[in-house]
Amino acid sequence: MYTVHAIPAEVVADLLNADDAGRPPELSTDAEGGAPLRCCLRRAAPGDRIALVAYEPLRRWSAETGANPGPYLERGPVFVHASPCGGPAAGEPGYLGEAERVFRRYDRDGRILGGRRIDRGETHREVFAEMFADPGVALVHVRAVEYGCFLYEARRDSA
Repeated sequence: MYTVHAIPAEVVADLLNADDAGRPPELSTDAEGGAPLRCCLRRAAPGDRIALVAYEPLRRWSAETGANPGPYLERGPVFVHASPCGGPAAGEPGYLGEAERVFRRYDRDGRILGGRRIDRGETHREVFAEMFADPGVALVHVRAVEYGCFLYEARRDSA
């Protein structure tokens, strides 16, 4: 029905050269660990080299699909590893269910259909099942409540 996606490795490589705002990445060491990494959908380990970059998830998706999200294009900060990491492990993101999240539904044109806030402990699977039950939903973005940052996306599987 749907597949969860991290930021693809080739996109991360582009962002590490120049982010979606045209700027170089802000590199640092996550001394304590814990930054939510969008390249592998895990939290950074203490001492990991990470990069903070500007990312436009709808623009990237629309370039692949031909959608025209118009004013719904957004740019925001995301953390990724500062060097290739191998992407996500099998299964779901490591930070699922840790905190309140906002789920935003988009149609095939990249237009927002609505959203839903979930509380800590609600399962993402149930929310995705509910959202993708609507045949008009093509894409769901999951965002942090506290900062509004993009965390990851789920895309409707092709028939």
